[in-house]
Amino acid sequence: MKTITVALTGASGMPYGLRLIESLLVAGCRVQVVYTQAAQIVAKQEMDLQLGSTRETEAMLRARFAAAEGQLVVYGREEWFAPIASGSNPPDAMVICPCTMGTLAAVAAGLSSNLIERAADVCLKEGRKLVIVPREAPFSTLHLENMLRLSRMGTVILPPNPGFYHHPQTLQDLVDFVVARILDQLGVAHRLMAKWGEVE
Repeated sequence: MKTITVALTGASGMPYGLRLIESLLVAGCRVQVVYTQAAQIVAKQEMDLQLGSTRETEAMLRARFAAAEGQLVVYGREEWFAPIASGSNPPDAMVICPCTMGTLAAVAAGLSSNLIERAADVCLKEGRKLVIVPREAPFSTLHLENMLRLSRMGTVILPPNPGFYHHPQTLQDLVDFVVARILDQLGVAHRLMAKWGEVE
């Protein structure tokens, strides 16, 4: 069973993060969730979803996605004794989705001032896959330089740019396109959409 850390930050695009968590659970992964205070505001604004305390959020997500016992755990952003804070117990991979430019810059600079930044730093130093889904438009030169810096360290930069060759019919189809690309990077099987050249 793969263990994947999913970090939610205050950028627009919360449906991507929630669909990713759901898809990872469906695929049988163990999911570790951590979110920023700004993510709580965005979740309420975009999805009318209340991310309260870690206990409340863990219970809500487990019920929402019918997670198996022990399959999903939520950590607070200052929970320094969480496994993801140490290289002795890193996840198989981490995804920051959606990712603010502030979080991206902090990770690029190795600041590690909260659990999300520290967990990303652990993934980088331990050679684990780190996928960042940056949600901003347009990108400034500074944004691009930070992304390039992370890319040179092995980070996958995956902007949430949906394609249209699969003829999406709903907003969910567009979300699923992006989440499918993330799952492909993680090596997690899914049925969100047919791969190029395949017939559904």
